Amino acid sequence: MKRIVLFLLTNLAVVVVLGVVASLLGVNRYLTAQGMNFGALLGYAFVIGFGGAIISLLMSKPMAKWSAGVQVIAQPGNTAEAWLLETVRQLADKAGIAMPEVGIFEGDPNAFATGAFKNSALVAVSTGLLENMTHEEIEAVLGHEIAHVANGDMVTMTLIQGVMNTFVVFLSRAIGYVVDSFLRRNDERDSGPGIGYMVTTIVLDIVLGFLAAIIVAWFSRQREFRADAGSAQLLGRRQPMINALARLGGLHPAELPKNMAAFGIAGGIGQLFSTHPPIEERIAALQSAGG
Repeated sequence: MKRIVLFLLTNLAVVVVLGVVASLLGVNRYLTAQGMNFGALLGYAFVIGFGGAIISLLMSKPMAKWSAGVQVIAQPGNTAEAWLLETVRQLADKAGIAMPEVGIFEGDPNAFATGAFKNSALVAVSTGLLENMTHEEIEAVLGHEIAHVANGDMVTMTLIQGVMNTFVVFLSRAIGYVVDSFLRRNDERDSGPGIGYMVTTIVLDIVLGFLAAIIVAWFSRQREFRADAGSAQLLGRRQPMINALARLGGLHPAELPKNMAAFGIAGGIGQLFSTHPPIEERIAALQSAGG
């Protein structure tokens, strides 16, 4: 809960900073003179930017179960499930978090962790991962996902996405109003935003959205390196995680649903938009780490 409160306070701080900077630069006075309600724009940017992000975070666990078809293990039905539950329990104890829900989903090798709160998270692994990896490699993957939970990566990524959303919404509409004011005559400004505002806003939503996605993906890649290192720390050595990554490099990882792609053990498209670094870079980072 503390992370959620900090999330909201940070979001409010971002909006306040936007307002202060706009005031210092005189942007708010200019936009107000052109007929824009500057306070309403800030409020709209906050609600759309952070509101969507926080709703996505709070719904992340049920949405993950539904979209990936996760079957939560309430009671182990066989020795493999019993081992999986006990391994997650031991790793969660070492990481200092409550036991997360554990689930299995059908598909090629992959795994993910999600949830709004680190003490009520979900860790899920695919049938392909269980069938193609050794127990030691699976334990390393589970350590990676537990590290994500312990690091609060779900909230961190939501915060970054929310900040980016707010900037996109604010800038696209503020610039749209400026463009519109240049294209319209004075006697047309009382009739509300015109076609210049509409077109500029749509174009900038797309362009700035792509730039925001690149920034979010960069943060996600750094988070993967930390989770790899976290797995090595939980297991007490790096080799199991190195072996697990090497194994993944020789397999075809499952493509997770879009809303879960950033939280898998592998995945991502394109270098700039990839949520995960290349397997080779992750292995090299572990090999070069001390200890």
